[in-house]
Amino acid sequence: MDAQSCLNILRGIKDVAFATVNDEGKPEVRIIDVMIVEQDKLYFCTGRGKDFYRQLLKHPDVAVTGLNKDFQMVRLSGKAEKLADQRQWIDRIFEENPVMNGVYPGESRYILEPFCISKGELEFFDLGKSPIYRESFVFGGEEASDEALQEKGKEAISCRAPREKGFLITDACIGCGKCMRGCPQQCITKGTPFLIHQENCLHCGLCFENCPVQAIVHRGE
Repeated sequence: MDAQSCLNILRGIKDVAFATVNDEGKPEVRIIDVMIVEQDKLYFCTGRGKDFYRQLLKHPDVAVTGLNKDFQMVRLSGKAEKLADQRQWIDRIFEENPVMNGVYPGESRYILEPFCISKGELEFFDLGKSPIYRESFVFGGEEASDEALQEKGKEAISCRAPREKGFLITDACIGCGKCMRGCPQQCITKGTPFLIHQENCLHCGLCFENCPVQAIVHRGE
């Protein structure tokens, strides 16, 4: 799994949830079609008369979520950028999505404006497996962190490491095993300290709440 594969899943779902922020600072969510995915970029469009359009211009930070029939979820957060060459991009979108001709026939298509999300973070979450499986990515060719470069090598990564989520068992662990026994995905194994397998973790926080010595902390803190 990689960033492009995650974007391909969103394209396969096509009708995904987009979240923006309105002028009152409140979240709004609507279903938007993913029109094109290529070269680690996601393209979509909307009409200039819509609230969605005005929100994208004023608050370009967006969150996108989709779930396919195999219970694979992809979550994206990034900035939406309005594209130049509006007619060229709209024509391309209609070529890739011919059903749009029935919605905006003829010249009416040019009321639409094209947008691209070219940088951000992605999370893949597979609920169809047992235990569950998750991975996180960044995309957009950003600078790699020193830690990520040391771990994966300069040739193996071209962007910074994603934000750390979930929980970590620290050296304060006394080895009682309460976290391991209570984990709903059984993704904690014995060790000094015990180890949470992050790719299988639900991030539910049960281990965090039940640790008798507060040896479990939020990752990244």
